[in-house]
Amino acid sequence: MKPNTPAERLFNGLIKENPTFVMMLGMCPTLAVTTSAMNGLGMGLTTMVVLTMSNMIISLLRKVIPDGVRMPAFIVVVASFVTIVQFLLEGFIPALYASLGIYIPLIVVNCIILGRAEAYASKNKVIPSIFDGIGMGLGFTLGLTSIGIFREILGAGQIFGFQIMPSSYESITIFILAPGAFFVLAMLVALQNKLKMKKDPKAETGCGSGCASCTNSACGGKLLNSDK
Repeated sequence: MKPNTPAERLFNGLIKENPTFVMMLGMCPTLAVTTSAMNGLGMGLTTMVVLTMSNMIISLLRKVIPDGVRMPAFIVVVASFVTIVQFLLEGFIPALYASLGIYIPLIVVNCIILGRAEAYASKNKVIPSIFDGIGMGLGFTLGLTSIGIFREILGAGQIFGFQIMPSSYESITIFILAPGAFFVLAMLVALQNKLKMKKDPKAETGCGSGCASCTNSACGGKLLNSDK
């Protein structure tokens, strides 16, 4: 897959560098708002809109913004879009706005958005930057929604507010509380790592052979042998 193409940027954000399960970024909203699938979906899509629009504007202005005020300029751009999205949510989806609460304005300092602005949008053309924002935003949405689904099922027997578990099901309250977010995130990351190992057997050892017989200095095997 060619670099900086729309398909590559989408794949990168969704799978290769998923901000939730691979990069472990944006943990504050990830753990705080995912008490339900709807909250996770809403927070993810809100972040995606801000990320995509911010990437576009920062990429357009990348040759104009002086290096000395780069980060303050990025924050001003991000804050402007966050304010717009906040007003739209408050006006048109007040229930979601109330559920997300303080975490909407905190998008301004979300490390995913500022990280992509600094690492990608400020160095690349507009179209790849837009798709980078969409890909990372979708990856973040996928992560938050997945965590929200598991927490809602286990903690309330529901998905998106619809009851799916039988009436005899006893909810596991801890999954709606703060510790439940850590448990579900850990389980999903472990599941992803397990699937990666099955897909690539060399992922666990790095080269497919034991370290005792390794002569590759890149992984430290050569140093290990030199100590014998």
